[in-house]
Amino acid sequence: MNPLNRRIIDQWHHVAQSGDFTDLDTMIHDAAVFESPIIHTPQHGKAITIQYLTAAVMTLKSPSSQFVGEWSGDNSVVVEFKSEIEGITINGVDMISFDETGRITHFKVMVRPLKAMNLLHRKMGEMLAAFQ
Repeated sequence: MNPLNRRIIDQWHHVAQSGDFTDLDTMIHDAAVFESPIIHTPQHGKAITIQYLTAAVMTLKSPSSQFVGEWSGDNSVVVEFKSEIEGITINGVDMISFDETGRITHFKVMVRPLKAMNLLHRKMGEMLAAFQ
């Protein structure tokens, strides 16, 4: 794995595991696109991407949360995660693309199974409403 890909994965692991969001501002490109499994349209821009990533980490963070796999391409990484909320196991992947400087340009999340997706939809809705 090249050093830039390793850095992206390590930075994302740090944010997701620690709940320390201070690095997100420098990690995310101004024109980033975020694709959520909950929202049908891509969300454009750094601010909304940071808002969704913050809400997702806060929603999914639990003692059971763990990263279980990772893969990388030329300018992309995929990180698989698992978490348990309210007795439901959530399994998903973060598909992250970045530019030559390592700033995230595209962040897509996919989650399974449907029961987990429905729970995540409710919990993320509550979290995002609290941000308003």
